[in-house]
Amino acid sequence: MTDEPGVPEPARFSGQVEDGQAVPSTTVLTPIPDDIMQDPGLREAIALLPANYNFEIHKTVWRLRRAGARTVALQFPEGLLMYACVIADILQAHAGVARAYVMGDVTFGACCVDDYSAVALGADFLVHYGHSCLVPVDITSIPCMYVFVDIQMDLQHLVDSVRLTFSRGTNLIMAGTIQFASSLQQARAELSTDFPSLAIPQAAPLSPGEVLGCTAPRFPPGTDALVFLADGRFHLEAAMIANPGVPAYRYDPYARSLTREGYDHKGMQAARREAIRKGARGEVWGLVLGTLGRQGNPALLASLQRLVRAAGKQYIVVLLSEVSPAKLAALSPGVDTWVQVACPRLSIDWGEGFAQPTLNPYEAFVALGEVPGWWEGDGDGEGGAAPYPMDYYSSTGGAWAGTYHRPKPKGSGAAALARLRASRAGKASE
Repeated sequence: MTDEPGVPEPARFSGQVEDGQAVPSTTVLTPIPDDIMQDPGLREAIALLPANYNFEIHKTVWRLRRAGARTVALQFPEGLLMYACVIADILQAHAGVARAYVMGDVTFGACCVDDYSAVALGADFLVHYGHSCLVPVDITSIPCMYVFVDIQMDLQHLVDSVRLTFSRGTNLIMAGTIQFASSLQQARAELSTDFPSLAIPQAAPLSPGEVLGCTAPRFPPGTDALVFLADGRFHLEAAMIANPGVPAYRYDPYARSLTREGYDHKGMQAARREAIRKGARGEVWGLVLGTLGRQGNPALLASLQRLVRAAGKQYIVVLLSEVSPAKLAALSPGVDTWVQVACPRLSIDWGEGFAQPTLNPYEAFVALGEVPGWWEGDGDGEGGAAPYPMDYYSSTGGAWAGTYHRPKPKGSGAAALARLRASRAGKASE
């Protein structure tokens, strides 16, 4: 999080209450041309990539050729960067691309799609790998393609593990990260006889079964357990926060293990309630707009500015590419309460590492009296309260949500960028 001297590294609140205990174990509207699909040279180049990782190379080559792209920017999460140079070489050799830039800035999720930096590099096309389409392609400033990178796994081992762990007829939910979306559907088909009620929920606009670190579907009443496909806990924790009464199990496709997972709902909720209570008393607020790709939502920032003004509080606006305790500590003199419009989980997981209360947009709405706290509702949360909301990118999320899948305000996306360019050009000619 920080390399500032003398600043201790804060610990992330993971909610983990115990070590995992091992338990027994689309339609194509326009076909890709044959000259691309049957190209032996392209096929040979693709063989350099892992066979169980689908980088959609044929489709990417076709899209780039069709767009006439000459300069392409490639954006990868850290775990896929090792394949970036191979893919860049393939696209330059087979897609008519003159230059392929690999963007090296950290990429945490699809919220970090960085079309603005791609434009600054002179790119005329952006390919974003490893995440789903959170930022619609019709508002990005250049043509953009999302490649989920579907990963094939040992499906039979997963199916056998579920059958050995749960009694027939158990009401199961299956979900996971976007890389395993197709495996979820295959597993449900294999398990449907033993578990006829097995469901794969959806938090639109996400794909069925897809969970983000800040967005997860609510499960129907009567759900007995969740089986989650992922190699880590971060996304699973979002599903557990949204569904605190449902026992959660994580299947790690790489370790081929199924473990029971726990989360300290009481500890997390107590910490966030205290942050909201302290934050509400602040007279000077700092509003942080994340500038890491599209992580910060200007429309949501504008809503928060209106609410803070209406509450009679003073505020400043700060732009940060990464929000850390050290950076806010350096800016904190005179600021009583911070609100970060970047990633809701920064406040949930790292909140106790900040010197001042550091709220996410939902918590700010609660602190300003705009919406009731989750503890004031009825549900299956701690003490019978409603669960802490995990709907940041859901199309049905609250007013605090950062989703782009609502009617777009004027001044967003490519139109705003075009106006900005025109304005700059006008000033340059003066």
